[in-house]
Amino acid sequence: MPFSCCCLQCIDTSTLGIQERFGNFVRILPPGMNLICWPIDNVVGRVSARVQQLVCDCGTKTKDNVFVAVQVIVQYQVIVSQAYDAYYKLTDPNLQIRSYVEDIVRSTVPKMELDMAFEAKEELAHAIRDSLQQTMGTYGYTIIQSLVLDIRVDEKVKTAMNEINASKRLREAAAEKAEADKIVQVKAAEASAESKYLNGMGIARERKAIVDGLRGSVEEFSETVEGATPKDVMDLILLTQYFDMLKDVGNNPTPTTLFMTHGPSAVTELKEQLRAGIMQNAA
Repeated sequence: MPFSCCCLQCIDTSTLGIQERFGNFVRILPPGMNLICWPIDNVVGRVSARVQQLVCDCGTKTKDNVFVAVQVIVQYQVIVSQAYDAYYKLTDPNLQIRSYVEDIVRSTVPKMELDMAFEAKEELAHAIRDSLQQTMGTYGYTIIQSLVLDIRVDEKVKTAMNEINASKRLREAAAEKAEADKIVQVKAAEASAESKYLNGMGIARERKAIVDGLRGSVEEFSETVEGATPKDVMDLILLTQYFDMLKDVGNNPTPTTLFMTHGPSAVTELKEQLRAGIMQNAA
């Protein structure tokens, strides 16, 4: 070809070259050494085939009227077989991706309350990726990944949310403590009832044994001592028990029992009171 010469063009790894002839697209140059006819042919541009990352900050408002800043990271890459579309159809892929991300965020987050927005970060990231994949595919780009990195709110809102969560935890702790106290009180009441029942059974057996013993003592004493009556035996037993009681009270270092009269005549008075009560009931 007259007035032309062969020229070598080197294309870097992970890069694609765009060759034109008189302004018309000729071919995509792969990485490495490429032979072109200069000045008829020329490498007018290069397209990176590496994975690229774009950080998008989007401001919006939630359903409960809280202004938030959503930070989204999008990783994208040129489709090698569609390098022509990536170079000629789209001037600024970053601007295009950013616009779509902002549109998705501002159409999705306002439908959620603040707590739901924090919980739905993964769903929001999937929605962004699916929408971008469909849109950017026509321009020769594929979306590798999209992540909702952070949802930022005003410090006052954060403080209020922390206070609400703290109050909720305190209410739950108080409810659990009250339930535990209730269980303890119920078990204590059951134990007290069982203890009183067993104590009553023990007292009943003790009194039965005392009565049986007194009956035997009275009968044996009446038979052994000539002229002794059952009344004399009961008086002697009451007096003996009275002195035993005084001894037990005196030996107790921390007495809690209160008794009034403590002379020997008190036994006689107690006996007369018992006899009078029995006779009154019998009448």
